[in-house]
Amino acid sequence: MMKRFFTSMLGALAAIWVSIPVFVILGLLFLGAMVSIGNVEKETVGVSHNSVLYIDLATTLTDRKSNPDMQSVIYGIEEETTLLQPTLNAIKRAAFDGRISGIFIDAGPLSGGLASVYTLACAIDDFKKESGKWVIAYGDNISQSSYLVASGATGFYLNPEGMVDIHGLSSDITFYKGLLDKIGVEIQVVKVGTFKSAVEPYILTEISDANRLQMEALLNSTWSKVSNQIAANRGVTVSDVNAWADSMLITQAPESLVERNIVDSLLYRHQAEDMIRDRIGIPQGKDLPLIPIDSYDTTSPIHGLSKHGNEIAVLYAEGEISESGKNGITSDNLVPQILKLAENDDIAGMVLRVNSPGGSAFASEQIWEALEQFKAAGKLLYVSMGDYAASGGYYISCGADRIYASPVTLTGSIGIFGLIPNFHGLLTDKLGITQSTVSTNKSGSFPNLTKPLTSFELASMQNMVNRGYETFVNRCAEGRDMNVDSIKAIAEGRVWDGTTALGIGLVDELGTLDEAISAIAEEAGLDSYKVVEYPDSKPNIWSILISASRDLETSVRRHVIGEEAFGIYTEINRISSLRGVQAIAPQLDIQ
Repeated sequence: MMKRFFTSMLGALAAIWVSIPVFVILGLLFLGAMVSIGNVEKETVGVSHNSVLYIDLATTLTDRKSNPDMQSVIYGIEEETTLLQPTLNAIKRAAFDGRISGIFIDAGPLSGGLASVYTLACAIDDFKKESGKWVIAYGDNISQSSYLVASGATGFYLNPEGMVDIHGLSSDITFYKGLLDKIGVEIQVVKVGTFKSAVEPYILTEISDANRLQMEALLNSTWSKVSNQIAANRGVTVSDVNAWADSMLITQAPESLVERNIVDSLLYRHQAEDMIRDRIGIPQGKDLPLIPIDSYDTTSPIHGLSKHGNEIAVLYAEGEISESGKNGITSDNLVPQILKLAENDDIAGMVLRVNSPGGSAFASEQIWEALEQFKAAGKLLYVSMGDYAASGGYYISCGADRIYASPVTLTGSIGIFGLIPNFHGLLTDKLGITQSTVSTNKSGSFPNLTKPLTSFELASMQNMVNRGYETFVNRCAEGRDMNVDSIKAIAEGRVWDGTTALGIGLVDELGTLDEAISAIAEEAGLDSYKVVEYPDSKPNIWSILISASRDLETSVRRHVIGEEAFGIYTEINRISSLRGVQAIAPQLDIQ
């Protein structure tokens, strides 16, 4: 009821509901096209002698593709996405493919989590070391993420009028406390963890000392990995890289970038392409034999992998954790999947690929218990952490036999909290709406979002959060074979980078998903095996239809109430929809 009121209060008026069916009907006209777009697979391109693997960085790196966005399809503005693992597989295969002479990196604007970008950069380095082949990179306007990947090229070229952006790392945090005060909404917080900063935007107007401390440590440690990688690739010192980052590099003359060894030379694109033609011995003007990543066959066996024999399951757990729903990690869907895999005799082991900032503590516990059942079936369980595996993401990881992380994975954040909105100020002071409650018991209307918590209710909520924290800590202590005090010393909701997490015992190895797969196969004694991914990522017509309807509804609502009001509505609606205590880390926008 409260949710409906707040929605209508912000402007989700009757016009929205009149408009939505019209938009849905229009959307259905495009559904056939969208389904075909979602299901079309790139044809494998024939690879001839002296072919060149082509990596276009004007994309978003991701572990899994989401359902097509109807609005984007209608307007022709679909975001380019590239799956990380197939890209890594293609680079690895190309190193040993005699038909591939080298790699051409088109250094466009790359998006994606830092761990994914870092992993791709390392894969380029491994390609050079393992194959001895060349890598040419070219860009017009090169972002920092693209630069990290392309810096490992044997030849790195920039457009004579181009730009390079290297600026270091930062994280912007938006605080809603001032806005909430103005509209009369109070967010009541119960939490455990000095560093549990996900609640701060709703109760503070600026970053706390504890959060600043952890963020500075996290950013400095992470930037150290990135700057060291760039320095090693370019044959300069880390001090040089920091000087680049401090000089507003994006504003510097391209000629100076060559003098400082940021790039090798200034060339127009056709000149860079002619350089590649010279390398592979084809005439100027002839089309380059480029093999795009998504058209390069990576399905046949490589390095002893076989399509026959035992399976290594790779189960993807990506997004926020909740009990049910259509998006992210839901225990209602993931738990049955895990239990089904536990009963599958063809599966020798599983790597859980975690890319999550956490979410519901209850749902995290259900997933943790299902994974314990998987291990009880006598199967090995490893975890491979992606960009995030924090809070609830760490909760579902901690019981694994071995945990792999990237050096720049964000993990830890062992702590929980609860948020209870109080709309009394908005309803009574701002809108003049009052409410009376008749109840048989003193907390009979709990939770009531129209009035503040009583001291008894607040104390009871805090006790529940404390109990949940103890459960979380005990799960971590058991899984990591550490005592509870040792876990608590590194918990308190603090976020760690992968390298630091290795040093304090939260992870076992720094490595990729591929390395986790190879290690679990070795421990299982498998000479040949096949890797099978779960769940099936191919969209079906119903999921596409539901997603399309939701996208259109959101678009109409944003249009009717305006962008600013929509942002306020979305954030407060998200808080109001949280169920139970949360084990979630803040979504850090590191760039």
